[in-house]
Amino acid sequence: MELEMASMAAAIGVSIPVLRFLLCFVATIPASFLWRLVPGTLAKHLYAGLSGAALSYLSFGFSSNLHFLIPMAAGYASMLLCRRYCGIFTFFAGFGYLIGCHVYYMSGDAWKEGGIDATGALMVLTLKVISCAINYSDGLLREEGLREAQKKNRILHCPSIIEYFGYCLCCGSHFAGPVYEMKDYLDWTERKGMWARSKDRPSPSPYVATLRALIQAAICMAIYLYLVPQYPLSRFNEPIYYEWGFWKRLHYQYMSGFTARWKYYFIWSISEASIITSGLGFSGWSDSSPPTPQWERAKNVDILGVELATSAVQLPLMWNIQVSTWLRYYVYERLIQKGKKPGFLQLLATQTVSAIWHGLYPGYIIFFVQSALMIAGSRVIYRWQQAVSPSNAIFRKMLTLINFAYTLLVLNYSCIGFQVLSMKETLASYQSVYFVGTIVPIVFTLLGYIIKPARSVRPNKAQKSQ
Repeated sequence: MELEMASMAAAIGVSIPVLRFLLCFVATIPASFLWRLVPGTLAKHLYAGLSGAALSYLSFGFSSNLHFLIPMAAGYASMLLCRRYCGIFTFFAGFGYLIGCHVYYMSGDAWKEGGIDATGALMVLTLKVISCAINYSDGLLREEGLREAQKKNRILHCPSIIEYFGYCLCCGSHFAGPVYEMKDYLDWTERKGMWARSKDRPSPSPYVATLRALIQAAICMAIYLYLVPQYPLSRFNEPIYYEWGFWKRLHYQYMSGFTARWKYYFIWSISEASIITSGLGFSGWSDSSPPTPQWERAKNVDILGVELATSAVQLPLMWNIQVSTWLRYYVYERLIQKGKKPGFLQLLATQTVSAIWHGLYPGYIIFFVQSALMIAGSRVIYRWQQAVSPSNAIFRKMLTLINFAYTLLVLNYSCIGFQVLSMKETLASYQSVYFVGTIVPIVFTLLGYIIKPARSVRPNKAQKSQ
């Protein structure tokens, strides 16, 4: 068996631990489908939790479930003992334990060198445990004055230990997400809300959407395997890279970031297929005739939306969508004081939390600080664009093109830090292109204070997204 694993791993160019993870990760799809066949609500909760624990054991070993148990137990105990403060306690306890695991396992170096451990799954689990505790704490608050997300997700009654167990490890969904809410999980399991069955509301078929996600996963993996030998990350440490001219180095940075993204597109396509086939990914019916089922709850990435984004502000809505939503609900919006508008500090704090969630490597922190600068600069360009009269279509399109080029430049420059991780390599790669991806956002942000266009009338949706 070990020889077969070794030969298979060598054939696709990965280590045996990574191959074991990939096999278990793909197995979440049939595991999620079998959930549909389990009779009874209690049995469904037990199956969801036990199947997730079994896949974790097969993928990462017995210690992984012990690591998962600690934040799960801390979160549930705080919900039982101190409901009013369980959200804030779980937030700091969950992140504290996650940081400790990041430091102990040095997970970023392991992932960079082709290894794998349970900290990736622990990252997803931590967000689920924190959101559950915060929403239970929100259940004590009066509905008046709550944001829409708080009203929708707050939990009035403490879930049972079996419900909590099923929610946390559901069919291996903690491997790579997407993150979802306890209330949605309970409604899905108990066939309530949009999952309720009736003659007028048939159960949505997941098969076409699951097949589409699997085809997308296969294409993403093929593109990644084709590109990665041509644009290895090690090139940034080779003398030949520094012998190239400015434009060739900048092009290589773009292609390095472009190549790395296809790995994430593959992972998220598999997780999307898993959540869709279980039915949990269902988000309602379209307005078309006949109506078709929508699966936005399972979606973690919009590939074309990322690669063709005309504004950096759009990226959190297209990349790691459910984690971005979590950060907006549980960090960004909760830092905004009533009666005041959000500013750069709220954005920077949110990006800092995201960086810490990924790990304490300098490359992560630099990347997310860069992301805050990138979004701030893109907002300035967008405001200029909206201030231009619609009759001046050519100038508006020019500003749109500038914002697109700006996003392309700064995103792929910034993400080198996310890949190489170390301070020395990150700064060396940035310096090789004269810190252009740092200077440009700062210049645009400062220009925004000098060139202040008149406010234009915009649709509400556009205002919220910006």
